[in-house]
Amino acid sequence: MPRWLRLSATLALVVLLVPSIVAPLYRYGEPMSTLMLWRALTGARVERVWVPLAAMSPALPRAVIAAEDARFCEHHGIDWGALRLAVETAEAGGELRGASTITQQVAKNLFLWQGRSFIRKGLEVPVALFIDAVLPKWRILEIYLNLAEWGPDGEFGAEAAARRAFGRSAGALTLSQAALLAAMLPNPVDRDALRPSRLVLRLSTLYQARVRRSAVPPPCLLWPPA
Repeated sequence: MPRWLRLSATLALVVLLVPSIVAPLYRYGEPMSTLMLWRALTGARVERVWVPLAAMSPALPRAVIAAEDARFCEHHGIDWGALRLAVETAEAGGELRGASTITQQVAKNLFLWQGRSFIRKGLEVPVALFIDAVLPKWRILEIYLNLAEWGPDGEFGAEAAARRAFGRSAGALTLSQAALLAAMLPNPVDRDALRPSRLVLRLSTLYQARVRRSAVPPPCLLWPPA
């Protein structure tokens, strides 16, 4: 076996072994993302205040699910149909984008790196499946909402996002404010809930409509005690 292939296989094995040991421990605590750690190590600004899911406005998780992963309660970490479509689009010459579930984004944020590539996407899949197997859905969403990059200057998590955009806590967000924050998530550097563009406003309106069409909160989210 060529040396580069042995090194690649070893690296992939390590990347997969670490989550198998660490992920079950994330049932508790306040983990940081690899991006947050990198920024901290390089002296860049990091603002994050951990907020339990039960202390957030119920509108926020509902708006984020409507925006990022409508089938969050139905799949087991991977939306296979959406992933297959994304890969086929990339193979046809398009950009490898989309199809990442909330669980895949948690896998990336906790254990992998930013940027789009087939290698990272391939590693995301087994890690996301394992995370879904060892953590309850509410905890996966709680981690995501506290790790997501949500601003242009090192703002991470819902609390930092809510305070930056609206001067209030994540627990006091209205549905319209939650939808504006959800519309930022694909590109939090260029999209701004404080000064929303037409695109952000249009997406916010769409996400509010999706939330209102769902009569009850997502069934898989059994809120933990406050």
